[in-house]
Amino acid sequence: MSQLPMEALISATVTARSESGTLTPECQAISDLCREWRSVAEISALLRIPLGVARVLVADMSEQGLVQVKTSHNTDSRPNANLLERVLSGLRKL
Repeated sequence: MSQLPMEALISATVTARSESGTLTPECQAISDLCREWRSVAEISALLRIPLGVARVLVADMSEQGLVQVKTSHNTDSRPNANLLERVLSGLRKL
C-alpha cells in the first residue's frame, strides 16, 4: 500500500478483535481506538505517536487484515463536516 493519506479512515476488523491477545501493544491500541472509524491523523494524535509511525502501523495492519481503510479514492461520497472537524482536531493535537 502506498503512503496512507492522513485523512484516510480506519476501522478495526473482526479479525483484529479476535486476535487481540496476540497483537503488539501499538497494534492493540490502534485496534481499540478504531472500534469506530478514525482518521490516521486522529490515531497519531490520540496515541501520541508520529504521523509517519501511525501510517506504517496502519498499513501493516491493513495488509494483515486487521483494519479496513477508506480513502477518498475508494469512497463515493465526500467526507461530512463532522469528519472534517475530527481530522482538524486531530491535526491540532499533533
